[in-house]
Amino acid sequence: MTTDSLPRQLARTRRFTLGVPVQPEPSADGATVLFLRGRTGTDPLTCLWALDTDSGTERLIADPAALGAATGIASYSTDADGRYTVFALDGALWLADTTEGAVRAVASAEEPEDPRLDPTGRRIAYVSGGALRVVDADGANDRALAEPEAEDVTYGLAEYVAVGEMYRDRGHWWSPDGRALLVARVDERAVTRWFLTDPTDPQQPPRAIRYPLAGTANAEVSLWLLGLDGSRTEVHWDRAAFEYLTAAGWDEHGPYAAVQSRDQRTVRTLAVEPDGATRVLAERDDPHWVELLPGLPVRTEGGALVDTADDGDTRHLTLDGKPVTPAGLQLRAVVGTEGEEVLFTASEEPTETHLWSYEPDVGVRKLSNGPGLHDGVRRGGTLVLTSRAAGHLTTVLRDGAPAHPLTSYAEPPVVDARPEPLRLGPRELRAHLFLPTGHRPGDGPLPVLVDPYAGPAMQKVTVGGPWHEQVSQWFADQGFAVLVVDGRGTPGRGPRWDKAVWGDKAGPALEDQIEGLHETARLRPGLLDLDRVAIRGWSYGGFLAALAVLRRPDVFHAASAGAAPTDHRLYDTHWQERFLGHPGEHPEHYDSCDLIADAPKLSRPLLLIQGLADDNVFPVHALRLSSALLAAGRPHEVLPLRGAGHRPADEATVENLLWHELGFLRRSLGVE
Repeated sequence: MTTDSLPRQLARTRRFTLGVPVQPEPSADGATVLFLRGRTGTDPLTCLWALDTDSGTERLIADPAALGAATGIASYSTDADGRYTVFALDGALWLADTTEGAVRAVASAEEPEDPRLDPTGRRIAYVSGGALRVVDADGANDRALAEPEAEDVTYGLAEYVAVGEMYRDRGHWWSPDGRALLVARVDERAVTRWFLTDPTDPQQPPRAIRYPLAGTANAEVSLWLLGLDGSRTEVHWDRAAFEYLTAAGWDEHGPYAAVQSRDQRTVRTLAVEPDGATRVLAERDDPHWVELLPGLPVRTEGGALVDTADDGDTRHLTLDGKPVTPAGLQLRAVVGTEGEEVLFTASEEPTETHLWSYEPDVGVRKLSNGPGLHDGVRRGGTLVLTSRAAGHLTTVLRDGAPAHPLTSYAEPPVVDARPEPLRLGPRELRAHLFLPTGHRPGDGPLPVLVDPYAGPAMQKVTVGGPWHEQVSQWFADQGFAVLVVDGRGTPGRGPRWDKAVWGDKAGPALEDQIEGLHETARLRPGLLDLDRVAIRGWSYGGFLAALAVLRRPDVFHAASAGAAPTDHRLYDTHWQERFLGHPGEHPEHYDSCDLIADAPKLSRPLLLIQGLADDNVFPVHALRLSSALLAAGRPHEVLPLRGAGHRPADEATVENLLWHELGFLRRSLGVE
């Protein structure tokens, strides 16, 4: 293959995610590791596999093709021992005995969602038609524990903002003895109803979506204790003051929950009593917002509460409110506890993430080595370490046994990314510079493509980054100097850095891109042609790209903006109000980020790309900006993507979209 084949390879491999082992889970005795993986680097039918940690032998447990399914296994749930696992596939429920290798269908109601085995392995809880149901593992005694009282009410599922913004993707949790469940009830009747339609197929009815716009009503979320004996007890807390349910669970110390105020400045962790009463275990407050992290809160075997706390420039791991990690080590996530040990990921340097352990009598230990992005899980004396640097490597480390890799079938990229790491300006902005393959010092100045995301929740400048690096290198190989800068608000540099964007998601981010560009030009004189500078981005990066040509056309001469939020009032409550506050209280914050109001300022080429099935950044964003540009007499281009969601997946679309962007950028900058 040639470098020109990268767009097609991205499409075929779903951005190099196919064939990679994911969701590893050791059994309770550590003898087996379950995981999901396709058969090849282009196979979307993800299978369930098991690895024997003594021999390193892999066994196929469940193959969707053999089960007559047309889709892959997306997730699975196990019992406490890790022997039995359950998953939903093509509208059916399946149970696998990972020891015997037997897989069988379990009779259930239609379209089961989020099936969860109880810790004893005797029953399966799942959601169907908005009802929380339980069925015996042998398929007998299927019944509803809670049924929706009205349309747009569900039991056992997470609501939109919980999944998208809070790291909570589930809505029911078994008790350790398998006799009861803690269940979320979600009532979306007050939430704004939006509609998505396919204008290329007018015979199809529109799809209705409950979407909580900034400043409008959220779903009403409550918790219930549901017993298999038919008992039903509501969990009580001040829902008017704390309307967000950010986390929940049930361990040996009982059920618990974390709730957050609408302004996101206070989070309380609650213990849930058998009668539904709650008591406060901990409270966190912040003048801007309380940062939520994956895996928190959680408790150790002895009952110590594991959480996080911000202290100036450091986000700490805490036990019972006491910081246990040193200054400068930025907590990213808690990935699990075993006994009194806490396994977590954290960064000393923002471009890297390592796997760490904390034990009261041992302290903090780094478990991963070498530059890169590291993650992992440990149970029963088996550590599964996932590392991403030059490639993707998952290693199983069993006490007293040789290390074994989980085989990855991911295709190697046809483009060899060669980022030059930079630290730019007084803020030491982390950046990557990509140059064309074969570029030599002294070659003429290159047109510049600034290629950021640069917003909260995601970094592009990392050691061992995902597919973004290959895309940046591909554009560089077309004759550009490509610059990627992570500025204020991007993760990994501590609370003060994160919260520098509160009240203004436009100014600091744009300033940092300009500073990075000019500082790179200063460090590499003669390399960058500052009279030919384009910018491209997707989602928040698309917003930043459009913002750049609207507000700083003296610096940026063309922009490609994909899935760009153009009016932040049209985005969801939990995300936008975290950074901008409630629009009724802080309208100026939203006005400062409004691209539609800036439409008359456009003087540079602008390409707007929008998936017509995007239910994250809805098509209204691109269409309203385009309408405002047309009304102001400002020429621009719009590329609608039929059937595409927030991240296009169709092979032809993914491939040709990059070529279309390249043609637009070349044409706009006068690049041959």
